[in-house]
Amino acid sequence: MQTQLAGFIRDTAAGREADAILRKCVHCGFCNATCPTYQLLGDELDGPRGRIYLMKQVLEGAAPSARTRLHLDRCLTCRACETTCPSGVQYGRLADIGRAIVERATARGAWERIVRGALSFVLPRRALFGALLALGRFVRPLLPGVLREKVPPRVAPAGEWPAARHPRRMLALAGCVQPALAPSINAAAARVLDRAGISLIEAPGAGCCGALRFHLNDQDAGRDDMRALIDAWWPLLEHGGVEAIVMTASGCGATVREYAHLLAHDPAYREKAAKISELTGDLCEVLPAEAVAASGRPMKVAFQSPCSLQHGQQVRGRVEALLRKAGHELTPVPDPHLCCGSAGTYSLLQPELAARLRRQKLEALASGGPEVVATANVGCLGHLAAASPLPVRHWIELIDDAHARA
Repeated sequence: MQTQLAGFIRDTAAGREADAILRKCVHCGFCNATCPTYQLLGDELDGPRGRIYLMKQVLEGAAPSARTRLHLDRCLTCRACETTCPSGVQYGRLADIGRAIVERATARGAWERIVRGALSFVLPRRALFGALLALGRFVRPLLPGVLREKVPPRVAPAGEWPAARHPRRMLALAGCVQPALAPSINAAAARVLDRAGISLIEAPGAGCCGALRFHLNDQDAGRDDMRALIDAWWPLLEHGGVEAIVMTASGCGATVREYAHLLAHDPAYREKAAKISELTGDLCEVLPAEAVAASGRPMKVAFQSPCSLQHGQQVRGRVEALLRKAGHELTPVPDPHLCCGSAGTYSLLQPELAARLRRQKLEALASGGPEVVATANVGCLGHLAAASPLPVRHWIELIDDAHARA
């Protein structure tokens, strides 16, 4: 694709990156075949190729409109298009650049600003979110539908977290919403790793990875969250006492693995960010297969591979192999590359599209007759569980159950 970038962006780092990405695009349209919103809406501008043209126009000096912003807002940033693209177009990085420019150049309505501001303020603050979630459970019947389904009627207790007793140590991200919504996930990971001779620890004061505010187009605040997390982690990392950073939420993992890129132009943090990206892996990548015990009660499991795992991190087949090692039977899932509609705050900001995508995903997951749905991301778990007739759990909980029954 030929480009003529406007003067305001041409000689900047973002401009050079955007230009290189745009020039890789050959207009083939393969991306549209795997784009969830294009499949739903059938609008070229709601597919990757159309959005690339919109961003190209803006980068070449065209004034963006509210309509431009709407088409970019509707993008889930699932990055299925990146997996499909034969030319290696890094659509997600281009979308970050384009959205930042369009956000600055257009004005949202008052209600949109209030909603997005509230999400940006509340969700990254673990204690505040936890308190509001507890209140939400108390008044759940009175909440509007879109909020009521986000408040689970009960939260499974974490259970025992083994003491750090092994020479091998790994660092887990507690995250911002996961401790309140699903504290059992990291605790289950700690128990399974403990049985493998690895102690899983969390850093005091470590908060949001930055993904939430960054993807709400408050990119400066998102980078501040990234720096704060690095500061909380660094004392545990600088002396080499931690061999890996373990992600139990694939959405966070996709962001933390890009710290080296996202903070590349910050001289105070770029080296630390690069080190953290290098050390970060999804739990399914660091859990030794030989540490997985066969379950005393094998189940039929439908695995929902989150977009942030299969497209963002390009990790495929690892979770499935571990579940099979535990003795579970994996049922077939049609169109496993398609997004469930969660996508961070997307299900709150685009509830109609998110609900349609969820219906499709739940039908696909149920088609093989499973007993349980497993996933690798807390956002997908909450989004699916709110409408699923089947239990939805994180896959590590099924592995932990297998150990408990072995």
